[in-house]
Amino acid sequence: MSFFLIASAIKVFVVFNLIMVGVALLTLIERRVCAWMQDRLGPNRVGPQGLLQPAADGLKNFLKEETSPAMADKALFTLAPIVSFVPALLTFGVIPFASPLPTRWGVVPMVVADLPVGFLYILAISSLGVYGIVLAGWASNNKYALLGGLRASAQMISYEIALGMSTIAVILLAGNVTLSQVIAQQQLAHDWFIIPLSVAFVIFFISAFAETNRLPFDLPEAEAELIAGYHTEYSAMKFSMFYIAEYSNMVTASALMATLFFGGWDIPLTTWDSTGDPSVLKTLLTFAAFGAKTFVFLFTYIWVRWTLPRFRYDQLMALGWKVLLPLALGYLAVIATAIWYLHVQLGWTYGTPFALALGAVNLVLVAAVVWWLDRGRIISASTAEVA
Repeated sequence: MSFFLIASAIKVFVVFNLIMVGVALLTLIERRVCAWMQDRLGPNRVGPQGLLQPAADGLKNFLKEETSPAMADKALFTLAPIVSFVPALLTFGVIPFASPLPTRWGVVPMVVADLPVGFLYILAISSLGVYGIVLAGWASNNKYALLGGLRASAQMISYEIALGMSTIAVILLAGNVTLSQVIAQQQLAHDWFIIPLSVAFVIFFISAFAETNRLPFDLPEAEAELIAGYHTEYSAMKFSMFYIAEYSNMVTASALMATLFFGGWDIPLTTWDSTGDPSVLKTLLTFAAFGAKTFVFLFTYIWVRWTLPRFRYDQLMALGWKVLLPLALGYLAVIATAIWYLHVQLGWTYGTPFALALGAVNLVLVAAVVWWLDRGRIISASTAEVA
């Protein structure tokens, strides 16, 4: 029991600090990538190649004056950043980030808490973050901040339904909501879920952008319309806590996509990492593989932000309710039927033939969805014009 408590405390300390340092560096990476895309230099003055810029920004926010609107609800105004900040850090606790680490006292699983309801825990805790945004908007006693908070709550409800529905397909295929078992199922079949559940991944990917309030879904803080949205009245470290929460949610969403659809810490094209006895080398290499997959999605977040324009609010709502939700419901019915037929009627177990068969179903569905979304206005009209 004492070893378990000590190991858990060490994992909490390490993961917390990795996320905080990673978020700080992620702000620098975003600014440098943005500068590269716009043919600029970006921050390069503080430290070698600007590496100390996040430290300078953090020090600046610690030393800045805290402001509070005269008519604000003081208690809720102070509580709101905390309510956004804490769930953003808690959600990462159930995501396995490497293979088990052998020690002289026993094998330590590389996950803070391997809960039997791991994925449901993430959905539950991550949905609490919107309360902080709504509280920030309401407690500020500012109409623009309140509009930003209301937008955030409507957006979260609209896209969290589609996000949750898309992951039911993963649960059907894995047979478990524990994320370590989801990874193990993908390793056992040597096929990541991106092949048999590619449509679910697309739905999850788009919904994750909306859930993290990133462009083109950053309507709660649209500066051209709402000054700065729900955090208009915030400054110093309270303002920073909202940004730390946003980037932490990005990290969690990216890690979750890597886990659910790309094998998590599984190293591709080999079974060495998932067979045999645990070793320190396996732990380090699988951690590197998990980090690389997560970073690809983080880079995609940055790439999309500096590429696509912001949606109008009616477009945002229409995409969530008129496209993603019906698509998720229809896809779930089709993929559940396909899994039932292959598993019950044909007696197949999950493996490469099973994954390829579901992949073919997804390919047909993608073609049908593209035709449905197009409806003769984009692709068909272009070919007709060429003809």
